[in-house]
Amino acid sequence: MDERFGFGRNWQRFLLALDEERIRAAEVSLREMLQVPDLSGKSFVDVGSGSGLFSLAAIRMRAKRVHSFDYDPESVACTRHLKNRFFPHAGHWTIERGDALEKDYLADLGTFDVVYSWGVLHHTGNLWQAMENVLRLVADGGTFFVAIYNDGGRKSRQWYQLKRLYNQRKFYRIALPAVFIPLNVTRGLISDLLNHEDPLTRYREYKKNRGMSVVRDWIDWLGGWPYEFAKPEEVSEFVKRRGFEMMLCVNKSGWALGNNEFVFARERNVAGGPERTAAISPA
Repeated sequence: MDERFGFGRNWQRFLLALDEERIRAAEVSLREMLQVPDLSGKSFVDVGSGSGLFSLAAIRMRAKRVHSFDYDPESVACTRHLKNRFFPHAGHWTIERGDALEKDYLADLGTFDVVYSWGVLHHTGNLWQAMENVLRLVADGGTFFVAIYNDGGRKSRQWYQLKRLYNQRKFYRIALPAVFIPLNVTRGLISDLLNHEDPLTRYREYKKNRGMSVVRDWIDWLGGWPYEFAKPEEVSEFVKRRGFEMMLCVNKSGWALGNNEFVFARERNVAGGPERTAAISPA
């Protein structure tokens, strides 16, 4: 139970279905959330790069420097695969294994204009310490784009137990998806029929939201461990106290337990950098 869920194996399967449409969808997601036409002249760090899709999107959006790292070696391999496939000679794209909880590792990276970490920090086992560490990567005047699971109250705590079971025994890794996936498909079908919508539309359109695969996301959701969550105001206050202004907060999933997406801008010339605190907590 001390180990993290192996997201990399899922990302390897996702890459088999990666196409131009999914890559463009990832670029659109970055443009819309960061409110920029491209990343020309900007440095970009992908904290928990996963498949490497958003690192690839940043390169295609003309970032001057992209650094990708992930805790999971198989995710690192996925990101390297994308680089070798699309930009094998891109010297300004570096990839390695790293951990958001390793302060010394992050300190050696320097700072970046855009720090991107979508759905990662709540899987480290120490959300608030990881957030504290990663905020130090944001340059003065830089941008922090992060997504964190919403605190859905009792439902979040129930899912905590289910995820714990999933990661304890092989039986649950077979049984839970066998129940969860058909249930989600059926629930979506009923909703679409009642609203006189094409049941297939949700799956055709899904990859336009961050370019991901619905099935891969479902498995990641079931298996994602460790699992933490936070209310949007907790995340906002934590980051704002460290010299940032919140520019945007959305929950595109429309689901109480889905990710809240935040974009923060760091104030320029904050003396001493982000506030140092002895106790790491949302309060």
